[in-house]
Amino acid sequence: MNQRHQTTTKLAQTAIFAALCYVAFAFLQIKIPVPGGDATSIHAGNAFCALAALILGGGYGGLAGAVGMTIGDLLDPIYIVGAPKTFVLKFMIGLIVGLVAHRIAKINESTDKKYVMKWSVLACVAGLGFNVIADPVVGYFYKQYILGQPQQMAETLAKISGAATLINAVVSIVLAGLLYNAVRPVLLKSGLITKEIRRTKAV
Repeated sequence: MNQRHQTTTKLAQTAIFAALCYVAFAFLQIKIPVPGGDATSIHAGNAFCALAALILGGGYGGLAGAVGMTIGDLLDPIYIVGAPKTFVLKFMIGLIVGLVAHRIAKINESTDKKYVMKWSVLACVAGLGFNVIADPVVGYFYKQYILGQPQQMAETLAKISGAATLINAVVSIVLAGLLYNAVRPVLLKSGLITKEIRRTKAV
């Protein structure tokens, strides 16, 4: 019964972070129109995906980011065709952040604030660094082979997307790292960071 309660709690927290990811993506963004009626954007959604992975673990955090920002894509006529790509990439961000933070560094088992700060930031660098590379590369092949765009246009869009993704990564690393370390003492005191996370160390 206790395990079921913990799972229910984690799912509820995942839903909350999915909503935060959606709000940050949909309303805290600067949309940049690009050729062909497409667009890219500078937004804060990835920061909350990484934050969710730091707090909940990679699996739940990745799911929160994937669901929240995929919903954002589905509700925007410009981004709707990219929703499948968004789901996969945001889920991978969460998995990688969770892998580094909880499997490699085991930050929930440390009381050293400097250690936690260092590894929480490094985890964000790993997850969002992956996205800086993967987003334009996957986007290029997705637009050319799935959406049928000409190669030159797909290449141009990938370069523009790569620049925006890099800016998003820098902003998100700083924001997620600061937010996590600011709220961590409260989360520990309230029991939202628990031994259950230490046992599973979800990636």
